[in-house]
Amino acid sequence: MIQLLRRRFGRDKEYYRLVREMFGVRARNIELYKLALMHRSASIDLGNGTHLNNERLEFLGDAVLEAVVSDFLFIEFPNDDEGGLTRLRSKIVSRSTLNELAKALGLDRHIIRHTGGSAVQKHINGDALEAMIGAMYLDRGYDRTNRVVISNLFRRHLDIDSLVVSETDWKSRLIEWCQKSRQSVHFSTGHDPKYTSQRPLFRSVVIIDGIDVGHGVGDTKKEAEQHAAQAVSEVLSDEAGDWLLENIDSLTKQEV
Repeated sequence: MIQLLRRRFGRDKEYYRLVREMFGVRARNIELYKLALMHRSASIDLGNGTHLNNERLEFLGDAVLEAVVSDFLFIEFPNDDEGGLTRLRSKIVSRSTLNELAKALGLDRHIIRHTGGSAVQKHINGDALEAMIGAMYLDRGYDRTNRVVISNLFRRHLDIDSLVVSETDWKSRLIEWCQKSRQSVHFSTGHDPKYTSQRPLFRSVVIIDGIDVGHGVGDTKKEAEQHAAQAVSEVLSDEAGDWLLENIDSLTKQEV
């Protein structure tokens, strides 16, 4: 009865309503969801070196979401192999997909933040969604969170068919191409020269058999590596790929 009165008349009634409308779940510990909406730019300083924001919940939600997506894909695509399931999972948990899901829910309108020009804020909506999933996991457990994410997010707001046919995991695609061609490939990733604490920026170089073949930049290491792989993959038609392999082979033989 007390909990019901809090939901309807308490000072946090709008938060209770928000969680109910977005996810179809009754919050028990509303403070978790309130914290999940607090971006680090609006952190509360507790005075002992601790800052309250949604980053820890985001970390937890990331792991929970990956587990839920794995369960979902394992059931929905019984004939797909491990590689296909892994690529599709990467697309679903990518920042671009999570940002779109957050906007579809209307979550972006409720995030507590301080305005600023940091490029990191381009991922703020997807980060908040992961934090909300982390909050739900702590509040209602894994089974309930699993059902909510699949029913209220994926089936209502996610076009799985379009993700199946789209190609966004450029890094995996390039690695597979190199493996089939028996070429070694790795990514050298670090801070871009323009990196600052206010605007984190990373640069990644694709190295195939010891030769730099392309680069990319991004706000995270993963994003930089995807952009670098995309820059190389987009020019690798069969003909261009053969040419590249021939030149790599000749160059490596010369070095030997």
